[in-house]
Amino acid sequence: MRYYQNILKNGLKFFLSSVLVIICYTSNGQQKISIGLHADPVISWFGTDIEAVRNNGARAGFSFGLNINRSFTPNYSFSTGINLTSAGGRLNGKDTTVLELSNEGEKLVTVKPNESIIYKIQYLSVPLGLKLKTNQIGYLTFFSDAGIDPKIVVGGKVEIPSLGISGEKAMHEMRTFNLGYHIIAGIEYGIGGNTAFLFGLGFENNFLDVTRENGDQPKDIITHKLLSFRFGIVF
Repeated sequence: MRYYQNILKNGLKFFLSSVLVIICYTSNGQQKISIGLHADPVISWFGTDIEAVRNNGARAGFSFGLNINRSFTPNYSFSTGINLTSAGGRLNGKDTTVLELSNEGEKLVTVKPNESIIYKIQYLSVPLGLKLKTNQIGYLTFFSDAGIDPKIVVGGKVEIPSLGISGEKAMHEMRTFNLGYHIIAGIEYGIGGNTAFLFGLGFENNFLDVTRENGDQPKDIITHKLLSFRFGIVF
């Protein structure tokens, strides 16, 4: 229980700090501020650095959030915001794997070699980036955004089809903090004034280890990669 209390406390600190950063970021009224909302279907998968543990397929997910851009020239702006992302992936191990789950008290489960473990992870992130855009051409403006994404894991579950396990909490198996980078490109379609619809394609790579190495689990680095299709509106 104390483990989850610490996660909740760290998550609250992270959220409040993020809100403070955003407030400070937008407090200077001398520069143009734009705010956007987005909803992104996501395809995600894992990358591994050892043969004993390997990716076994992608998973569909979803992300939504708030974006804030503060321009310092007509075509360049700093970007930030806050996102909640639900994503996942599949891993296979060449050896027997013991996982620690915690739906109703802590319990250990044994997964046989080459049996899939499906991870479902929720991230709370605060992207920090640089947005570049063209001058408006008709109704269209082309843009790109690249930067880094500090984040915390606020939810983690696993499914193990061979054992009939579905939706079991597995926060003990996941690291709380991660860091990634993002690259997004797309178009904004102006619909009047400063309002525009936004469509884009993005890639995100969480390059710190996603999973913990508990007990006799092999020492590895599991990275998490996400391909997103962005739909949003900018004010």
